[in-house]
Amino acid sequence: MHLQSNITLYLDQGARLIGAKEVDGIGYDAPEEDAWYKKFQDFGHSYWRNSLIYGDSLHDVAIIGNGIIWGKGLYTHDKPDILGAGNKAIALKNRRNVTIRDISILHGGHFCILATGVDNLIIDNVRADADRDAFDIDCCKNVTISNCIINSPTDDGLCLKSSYALGYARATENVTITNCQVYGFDHGTLMDGTFKSDFIDEAPDAGHCITGRLKLGTESNGGFKNIVVSNCVFQRSRGLAIETADGGMIEDILIDNVSMRDVTDTPFFIRLNARMRGPEGVPVGVCRRITISNLNVYDVGGRPKSPELGAGMVMGIPGHYIEDLTLSNIRIYFRAGAGKDAVDMDVPQNIDMYPDPYRWHSMPAYGIYFRYVKGLKVNNVFFRYLNKDERPAFVLDDVHDAEFNHVDAQKGDGAPLFLLKNVSDISFHQVDGIEDTKVKMAIEKKL
Repeated sequence: MHLQSNITLYLDQGARLIGAKEVDGIGYDAPEEDAWYKKFQDFGHSYWRNSLIYGDSLHDVAIIGNGIIWGKGLYTHDKPDILGAGNKAIALKNRRNVTIRDISILHGGHFCILATGVDNLIIDNVRADADRDAFDIDCCKNVTISNCIINSPTDDGLCLKSSYALGYARATENVTITNCQVYGFDHGTLMDGTFKSDFIDEAPDAGHCITGRLKLGTESNGGFKNIVVSNCVFQRSRGLAIETADGGMIEDILIDNVSMRDVTDTPFFIRLNARMRGPEGVPVGVCRRITISNLNVYDVGGRPKSPELGAGMVMGIPGHYIEDLTLSNIRIYFRAGAGKDAVDMDVPQNIDMYPDPYRWHSMPAYGIYFRYVKGLKVNNVFFRYLNKDERPAFVLDDVHDAEFNHVDAQKGDGAPLFLLKNVSDISFHQVDGIEDTKVKMAIEKKL
């Protein structure tokens, strides 16, 4: 179905738009011809035509109504060798003034919605029961996503990207995401209302756990600017991931009023590294001015094959620091359960690898691990673990200019509350179990 400018597609209550399977090579449009820059992003992000609903270089378009788009015959993976194969429910490129409202999408293939280079985009009151990614918003500006319910057990739920799919780097910026719910229950059980949790399978990233999640990245050539996420709920899913790996700039990010239960890896993962999947000569990116506030999390458990993960993870790389990070009003109950061996582990740098928590099978802190951070403020934090743990609540490695105020964190059995390595100018005020103090400089110190 090819959309046109100044057109509204209305799916009435009870209507079902069903994506059929191709027959004898007859089906969906063939993907676009290969471009030189397709190697800089995953296959699915470089093609739009092989979709149930497709539009390019259009304006003033809407898809609305209470009907259902059912991608029954869509594939969830790349099928370049099958003529007529389709793998997306809705794919939009180079457009402006687009509204998607009130519809439901069941089994959307690789993407329920892929929007690339779309400006002035509204997605409101949409239910998506996804095979893989639900919403991928790539190189878009002025975006509002609100009142949506997403179920995506085997890939990302709500994903902002800034890939090279347009043939050049373009930021995703001016985005608000509010009043949304992200789940990782069994496929199809959001739509039928049963919310079953019997399914266990490997996610595409081999992370061995349910996915879900809200993510910025991993494709990050153009960067992310001026993003607000507020009043959202996560359950049986991964948490938040904020990543720049390909030279893009992340700045001015606000996460506020978020509640999570049954988090399958970490509540938040903030990563600056140098995978550099893009044109040569691009410098390492920047990650700065991020605030996470009013975060309530219960039952953060490591993956089945790495139960010692679980901690919040904030990591730059040597010579490239995450800057101006504020964490306020954070309450987390960790499943935890690691021994002393994890404290002494050598945490891999993984500088040029795909950035995801599964790259680290364990963490030396049960609460938050910080490495290569400058300008850190942690205010009003409450941590508890549900199983015996012998790790510190916080580990700081190569962290500078940090403040910890009003911290109440359960102390690991026989462990210090804080383990400091190669730090400077770290201050503590009203931290339970520690007198107010400032560490001017330390190679290694326990508090």
